[in-house]
Amino acid sequence: MSFLFNRGRAASNRKIIDRLNDDIIAAVRNPVFYQSGDVPDTFNGRFELLVLHLALVVRRLRVLQDPAPAMGQDLIDTVFRHLDPAMRELGVGDMAVPKRMKKLAEAFLGRSVAYDLALRTTDGSLADALSRNVYGGLRTADAMSRYVRASAAALDALDSTAFLNHGVAFPDPVPFFVPSGA
Repeated sequence: MSFLFNRGRAASNRKIIDRLNDDIIAAVRNPVFYQSGDVPDTFNGRFELLVLHLALVVRRLRVLQDPAPAMGQDLIDTVFRHLDPAMRELGVGDMAVPKRMKKLAEAFLGRSVAYDLALRTTDGSLADALSRNVYGGLRTADAMSRYVRASAAALDALDSTAFLNHGVAFPDPVPFFVPSGA
């Protein structure tokens, strides 16, 4: 799987794409996920949250009117373009970066499909997918599942104008991960 960087199309929507990317990054950096949500504060843990939030946004963009579906691919390209220097900073060698990027892209695509399918059910498959991917199968993901469903519902409630002009605001994770009274 290769991500093509279509700079011409993306240039006209750059501000929107950058805002959506910033919204996703802000959500991923929320310390509640790592402190109370038990997501490992590692490259892999952060990558899993990045994939999760990106998949939710792209899922919504794909069903909105044009130009939103094309912007979804531009957003994916932007996010992955930022991963390349991050891996180099972590010490991944120049020769290994393309191979690692391919694996990350494949992981994103697989998880996107799994999350989208699981969001269409109420059978626990979302919690199972999140447990397997975000937590490496080491813990249940009921709280994360509730957060993801709330995030998907919030995104689904946005029309094209609101979504593209104002970006996205993911739900506050505190009610999902921090016990009341804590």
